[in-house]
Amino acid sequence: MNRIDRLTAILIHLQTKRVVKAEEISDRFEISLRTVYRDVKALMEAGVPIGSEAGKGYFIVDGYHLPPVMFNQEEASSLLLAGKLVEKMTDQSIRKAFESALHKIKSVLNEREKDHLENLQSVIQIFRQPMANRPEFPNNFLTDIQKAVVQKEVLAIEYYASSKDQLTKREVEPIGLFYYSASWHLIAWCKMRKDYRDFRADQIKTLCNTEKKFENQNLLTLQDYFQSLTKVNKDVAKIVVTFDRSVMRFVNQQKYYFGFISETEQDDKMRLVFFDGYRQSMARWLISFGNAVIIEQPEELKSIMIDLVQELALHYQEAIVR
Repeated sequence: MNRIDRLTAILIHLQTKRVVKAEEISDRFEISLRTVYRDVKALMEAGVPIGSEAGKGYFIVDGYHLPPVMFNQEEASSLLLAGKLVEKMTDQSIRKAFESALHKIKSVLNEREKDHLENLQSVIQIFRQPMANRPEFPNNFLTDIQKAVVQKEVLAIEYYASSKDQLTKREVEPIGLFYYSASWHLIAWCKMRKDYRDFRADQIKTLCNTEKKFENQNLLTLQDYFQSLTKVNKDVAKIVVTFDRSVMRFVNQQKYYFGFISETEQDDKMRLVFFDGYRQSMARWLISFGNAVIIEQPEELKSIMIDLVQELALHYQEAIVR
């Protein structure tokens, strides 16, 4: 970041709180305290009304705002809540961009609204069960994928297929991003497979925008892809399961990790539809509900459940004998 951009960013940061410590600025922009003092002095010499309190930090005189935009309390609160979701449900590239945007939003608030957000920040939390960490996968490509989708540019990726434990190189034409089963998925035309494929974004090891344009006249839209998915791709089929209402409080806590799509009421039961290709994982989850769950389709999932139950029974029969 050059000095002009840094000075602008520091000014915006100073407007996000009532008082900002020099150490906070130093940490955020990775500069020394001496540089912080020099930059703040430069802003003051440029006419920005910055004051300071000994032992506390810097503040902008109330009423001074750089951007000509204002937000009311409800708008600012909704954006803070969105930030909590972004923090838990996106990758590093989106989190960084949103954090920068949120700082700009906070910078135009008055003192009362800043205090409101500071108080709200500590009383809202989003819990999301952490996925298995793979240090070799950077998980910071969502911003680049978004650009490629909009600009219709071919992406070159290295992708890890967990079902085959295999890393492959591919060129893909992206048509959209979709969030399900607690992960972001890139939907794209794969040149190697000559078909549409679903790539989990957090399993992409490397990604490069080739800047080669592709024509999308013959490509499906994201909506068309999902409508035709169960017809053209037998590996990822619709799963239909009926649960007793007595266990629904437990189901509701976990259903989104297994590609939940919809649910309907059926007397004393709930009929849920899932979109998921990992039937082994689904079967191991469903087995925890015992006879409170009935699998309607597919038949393959029923067979997997039978195998798991038999394996479990044999395991404990052998343990009793020993």
